[in-house]
Amino acid sequence: MSGIRTLRLAGLAGVGTLLAGLALTGAIAAPAAKADTPVNTFIGTQDEGNTFPGASAPFGMIQVSPTGEHYAGWRYSDARIRGFGHSYLSGAGCWEQGGQLSVLPVTGSIGPGGDFDTAKPESFNAKRYAAEYRHEGEVGQAGYYKVQLSSYGGITAEATALTRAAAERYSFADGTTAGHLLLNLGQANERHSVVGSEVQVLDDRSVEGKIVTRSFCGGAQYTTWFRMVFDQPFTAHGIWDDRGGWPGVNGPSQQGDSRPHGVWLTFDLKRGKAVTAVSAISHVDAEGARVNLRAEGQSGGMPLTFDAMREKAQANWQKELGSVRIEGGSNDDRTVFYTALYHALLQPLTGSDADGRYRGYDDALHTAKDWTYYEFFSLWDTYRAQNQLLALLRPERSRDIANSVLKIREQGKWLPRWGYANFDSNVMTGDPVTPFLVDLWRFGALKGREREAYAALRENAYGVPPAQIRAEGRAGNPSYLRQGFVQYDRGFVAKGMDIDPHHGASATLEYALADSSLAVMAKALGQAKDAQDLSQRALNWRKVWDADVVDAPTGQRGFPRPRVLDGSWFADVNGSYDPRAERGFHEGTAWQYQWLVPQDIPGLAAAMGGQAKALHRLDLFFDYDALLADPAAVRKSWVVGAYSYYSQFRYNPNNEPDLHTPWMYTLMGQPWKTTTVLRAAETLFGNGPSGVTGNDDLGTMSAWYLFSALGLYPDAPGSGRFLLHAPRFPRAEIDLAGGRTLRIEAPEAKPGERKFVQSVQWGGRPLSRVWLDWEQLQAAGTLSYKLSLQPDTAGWGTHGRDLPHAPADAAQ
Repeated sequence: MSGIRTLRLAGLAGVGTLLAGLALTGAIAAPAAKADTPVNTFIGTQDEGNTFPGASAPFGMIQVSPTGEHYAGWRYSDARIRGFGHSYLSGAGCWEQGGQLSVLPVTGSIGPGGDFDTAKPESFNAKRYAAEYRHEGEVGQAGYYKVQLSSYGGITAEATALTRAAAERYSFADGTTAGHLLLNLGQANERHSVVGSEVQVLDDRSVEGKIVTRSFCGGAQYTTWFRMVFDQPFTAHGIWDDRGGWPGVNGPSQQGDSRPHGVWLTFDLKRGKAVTAVSAISHVDAEGARVNLRAEGQSGGMPLTFDAMREKAQANWQKELGSVRIEGGSNDDRTVFYTALYHALLQPLTGSDADGRYRGYDDALHTAKDWTYYEFFSLWDTYRAQNQLLALLRPERSRDIANSVLKIREQGKWLPRWGYANFDSNVMTGDPVTPFLVDLWRFGALKGREREAYAALRENAYGVPPAQIRAEGRAGNPSYLRQGFVQYDRGFVAKGMDIDPHHGASATLEYALADSSLAVMAKALGQAKDAQDLSQRALNWRKVWDADVVDAPTGQRGFPRPRVLDGSWFADVNGSYDPRAERGFHEGTAWQYQWLVPQDIPGLAAAMGGQAKALHRLDLFFDYDALLADPAAVRKSWVVGAYSYYSQFRYNPNNEPDLHTPWMYTLMGQPWKTTTVLRAAETLFGNGPSGVTGNDDLGTMSAWYLFSALGLYPDAPGSGRFLLHAPRFPRAEIDLAGGRTLRIEAPEAKPGERKFVQSVQWGGRPLSRVWLDWEQLQAAGTLSYKLSLQPDTAGWGTHGRDLPHAPADAAQ
């Protein structure tokens, strides 16, 4: 849920009802490109899933998708399309993200007094000229998008994309003699502020320019350069700005402060009713956009045909999606699974151009030779599931991702928190980069760079960035290192929207978890003193645990609670403290954050009064009896609003802080309850626009679903463990590095049915413990589950010897 804290959307509660029928429409509107790996890109485009339906390559630099009135770019219920933008993030919760270079095909006259009156700048406002469209016949597949515009006589818009270049085809209605493309530089997504822009018409087939935007929760400025070429010459053109339209002008034209700015291009449709535009972008410079266009958007000096690019784009996606194969389930079941895989493989985005150049966090140009530089790191979200999924499925990319993060440290002088383009947005809190990189180290992605990575992580864990650089790092470290907790101080000066002392209690829990993971790395690298110190700091969650706090409605005693700088407990103005309140916690409450202690399960259980009481509290948290009777109860029992973080005491499946909590049952010896919760949670994912619960957060929610469905889930960062649970499908195969295959078999499994683990075999031998190590998974083999309708409450996974030791203990 990166970047959104207290945003309230009017009518949010009614959206689900409104879209009960639309979910079916979305499923029908996106037939699969290939029956075995069906993808519906409309999943998540409603109810704040914040995905986009348009075209992108895996980890692509460029995306082409419709823009409407929604802050994140597009919402399935948007009534009109303002244009097709060329830069999007999938599932981010913040505003001001993407939609640059918005293109819309139109008809009508352009000139004084015309349909687009060159004497009136407001004629070129995208909110005014936006086109109506129809969902009927709309197609959203991996690598291909199609929609029918009903305005302007009816125009079919299509899009496809490779990593650094994309193509659009606009087919005008029969009988249309002239069509126009409006290239809007001054407007992007609804809340994406365009600081400045420049454009030039080069000849009768090409346009290039740049767009400077201020992005992501008030982040820094960054520049997108573009070049767009066409498969036929335009016969007329002009540039508009805040004074009106200028026919025949080539530019260069400059504009700033979100003022009107753009280009119109007129095509003589006697040459053919379809106009294809091929484009490329770059965050490096204008030459970067040209390089990318030549490398991926052209062949023999001519633009690729739309169909040629589409064929290549969809073949690339089939290769990616085909690396995980499942059996069983309905078309809807398979579509939800493969769309989740699709969404998980969209980011981070490729940042280096085809010539290897990229713009670093020092704003200088650098070259990635024989590797790919990545950017846009939603670390607070992705360290919990998506990072581990990529390490499992795409180890080579994970190595480049790890290298990219270290390059950010080298060039930006500190490790990032939420890296957007070539700057740290400083959105979110805690220390997400530490568990992110430690896991990548544990998975082998930092081989040869272990000590460099550890030095950077240690600097971050033991210090604070200099005031003159943008990064905030662990801004709460002065208090944390001295007293063991991050103070709660809403008046603490931030460099961005968020900073750790604004959410001192949750920041303390996040720091302690990060320290736990870093302790494991320190011990492995022979840093014994650091390992000991960090292991002790991993227990700092206890410093914010107030044993006297009582949740009045449930009678539960003992919760994490913020502390102020002098060490005293925070109290509200009336002297009380409510563990369901928001104070001191980021996007959650003490009820949700109390479980963020996977590094010390025995200690947490003891703090709750013992394991029996801790398990009872888990039952209350999940409303276990209700969902045991009816899995659909989650839609009433759990946190149901995308941004309903506060005043809550139930599980929030829409947000990251408690995503791991279903496996707390497993870690306390009741693995069958994990299965009950997972099967209920999976009902929130469906084959329709509202089929993602909460923001998808750059693939994090999708990755969570994939792990849940496959029967594996990553344990505490740095542990290298994957916890086992009953799979959703009877069989799955996962391609691993070196041509190896991991097979997961559960013959009794059937999507929609709840069955429990009776026994497990690994490589044909009984496995009593509840996890596999990373090395075991990488060796490949067959993981076999035997499932039954009734749980064995004294069988598999219920004995202490079958449960893992805390990572912090292992580091000592």
